[in-house]
Amino acid sequence: MERTFVMLKPDAVQRGLIGEIIARFEKRGLKIIAMKFMKVSRDLAEKHYAVHKGRPFYDGLIQYITSGPVVAMVLQGPNAIQVARNTMGATNPVDAAAGTIRADFGLEIGRNLVHGSDGPETAAFEIGLWFGDELEDWDRDVDRWILE
Repeated sequence: MERTFVMLKPDAVQRGLIGEIIARFEKRGLKIIAMKFMKVSRDLAEKHYAVHKGRPFYDGLIQYITSGPVVAMVLQGPNAIQVARNTMGATNPVDAAAGTIRADFGLEIGRNLVHGSDGPETAAFEIGLWFGDELEDWDRDVDRWILE
């Protein structure tokens, strides 16, 4: 099974959308194997967004992601990375397909509610960075009705 990292950003938390957003991933059939509610330290933010260092939006991104609590989680399932990204929608909510998280709840790219890993290497890095070995794989009874 594939795993991916997903973060509900401060705007999702402040707007009271945690339950609705998590429910969308669960309704798709993805299984939560790790989750925590936390305030992001500057050090963690800089490590997470290191690939963007030097870009014009970097400082604002660090300030934003550390401005309030987030929900970090690891989701698991077949093609979990692509399924999660399709559920979130395009990075810019204006371009996101109707029915996706970003299209339904977002207006601007700087407040797009969620982050998700964009590939297997990124997922492995982000999961390790945010959770280390704190993953709890478990048997979910409903999986036989979701997975062939």
